[in-house]
Amino acid sequence: MNKIGTRDLLLVSFLVVIILAGCSSTKTVKRVEVDTTIDLSGRWNDTDSRQVSEGMITDCLNHPWIINHTSRSQGKKPVVIVGAIRNRSMEHIAVGIFINDIERAFINSGQVSVVASADERGELRAEKQDQREFANVETIKEIGRELGADYMMTGEINSIEDREGGKQVVFYQTDLTLINIKTNEKIWLGQQKIKKFIERKRAGF
Repeated sequence: MNKIGTRDLLLVSFLVVIILAGCSSTKTVKRVEVDTTIDLSGRWNDTDSRQVSEGMITDCLNHPWIINHTSRSQGKKPVVIVGAIRNRSMEHIAVGIFINDIERAFINSGQVSVVASADERGELRAEKQDQREFANVETIKEIGRELGADYMMTGEINSIEDREGGKQVVFYQTDLTLINIKTNEKIWLGQQKIKKFIERKRAGF
């Protein structure tokens, strides 16, 4: 049996290093503006959430319901709570971010007051109860002084996917409803649609 010489070992080692270097990957990170539209996978992303929420609230605030409310309430702003917005699509969507976008658009408009959600109210009530036991009397926040909502916004996000080979079309439809809490009347219905075409090409050799 022939023994492998030192020169041969060095040559084999050199070839292994070259092969491993060719197989390795590098990562590049580049900071971009937060409002930059970047579509990598074609799935629902931060741009979709922002555009849909802003479009919905713009339509909502330009609807007659808000004028009717202010005329009935001597000019007082309507109070809205954003309730459950359900993800009925076939992919994971960070609904919490979407809800935050809606609340921010409402508040920034200056036309609507937004109150805390059910989960947030639970934490706030626990804090008030804690204050009654441990806080200075002069700083205790009274229970029963909450601002009641006039309207609740609910909704859902649905999607339809069509795929053939390396081509895919994804359609998203977001429906929101604003409901008068006192009467259960639906006073506004909003809808936004997004359609994406995704093409995946196989790498050639």
